[in-house]
Amino acid sequence: MRDLFAEYVQNLQNTVVTAFEDLDPNAPPFFRDRWDRPEGGYGISSVFSTPFSTTPATTVLEKAGVNISVVHGTLPPAAVKQMRADHASLPYDPDKQEHLPFFAAGLSLVIHPRNPHAPTVHTNYRFFEVTDPEDKYKVLAWWFGGGADLTPSFLYEDDAQHFHSTLKSACDVHGVALYPSFKAWCDEYFFIPHRGEARGIGGLFFDDLCDAPHKRLPNATHEARPWTQEEIFKFVRTAGDAFLPSYLPILQRRAHVPSTDAQRRWQLLRRGRYVEFNLVHDRGTKFGLMTPGARIESILMSLPEVARWEYRSEVGADAESDEGKLLEVLRKPRAWLE
Repeated sequence: MRDLFAEYVQNLQNTVVTAFEDLDPNAPPFFRDRWDRPEGGYGISSVFSTPFSTTPATTVLEKAGVNISVVHGTLPPAAVKQMRADHASLPYDPDKQEHLPFFAAGLSLVIHPRNPHAPTVHTNYRFFEVTDPEDKYKVLAWWFGGGADLTPSFLYEDDAQHFHSTLKSACDVHGVALYPSFKAWCDEYFFIPHRGEARGIGGLFFDDLCDAPHKRLPNATHEARPWTQEEIFKFVRTAGDAFLPSYLPILQRRAHVPSTDAQRRWQLLRRGRYVEFNLVHDRGTKFGLMTPGARIESILMSLPEVARWEYRSEVGADAESDEGKLLEVLRKPRAWLE
């Protein structure tokens, strides 16, 4: 599975980057940066940005990253203790402070378009494995995680329905319990408590999916969810392959819609919220920053090129404005599909 998943995320990375480069052929290509991790493993960061200039750029994308990592090493005791909450098979003795060997592979991407009418999107799929320190072939625990979510600055209901419908179709192939459970989890996870609002309009989020009963799928039958490692891998591949069909049509529709300075201001305020969530609440960011040998440039790739914070901003206060309508949905998550 290590080899299969590493090969899959590399292929998906190439497919996604090529699609965005084809979308805007006059823009600079993604910068591809392969790096080696001294503690074990490697990664490939594919990042889009334009050189700093006071002249407004015209590219479809403003900042984007499509990164993969395939790493191994040992987990510090604090990380092992945290993981035992969902994986009781992991040994943890506070007196021994044991370090456990791990393997992790994944793809993480964030796309920040330039146009305020085009939504930001985030996708991540990963595989994690922990082995016995005395026997590298003895797997103590394994699981998959991932998801995708959409973060618009302006609400277009047909965009939201298209995004969710595409993800639901990908889920339903592998079990009818997946989409409703993981959609609800996404709404809960991508929430900014100190703001009382969601980061975006949701999508999918799941973690710790393995061959054991799952707290988010407590009564799921074999037909309602994948159970074996092979079945779960197939689900993850289908969900990952659904990224471009779920997002690219939206970006193509919105990338060239006329926009105003006021709409740009609101977009930058919403990006400020994106930054707040990623740096304060996101578990993946926190885990990455805690991991020995972490590559900070890749971890913080998700941050937008430009964001804005205003003291007691009045934008969005009018519930009937376009900004206010978005805030209403962010404060009360909606079921986008009947």
